[in-house]
Amino acid sequence: MREILTKIFNFLGLAYWVEIVTNKPQCTYYFGPFLNRAEATIARSGYIEDLQNEGAREIKVAIGRFKPNNLTIYLDLEERSNLEKTTKLTGQIS
Repeated sequence: MREILTKIFNFLGLAYWVEIVTNKPQCTYYFGPFLNRAEATIARSGYIEDLQNEGAREIKVAIGRFKPNNLTIYLDLEERSNLEKTTKLTGQIS
């Protein structure tokens, strides 16, 4: 039931997402959706840790009601190629 509610909230643009912007590599990542801000806040540390373990630096985090079209936005195509080979993030809802 919770998964269905999350999908409905996401469809309506009411779900919360964790947005993480890194400067090295230059990427924006979206993790979610979550039913509320508290759930997203609890989950964010795991996403940050995963990205740090993969070498991401200069990390900025925002939690909000986003409706991302892409879960990862790469600003540097060379870095994208390198990340695709190594990045495996946990906890992402499909």
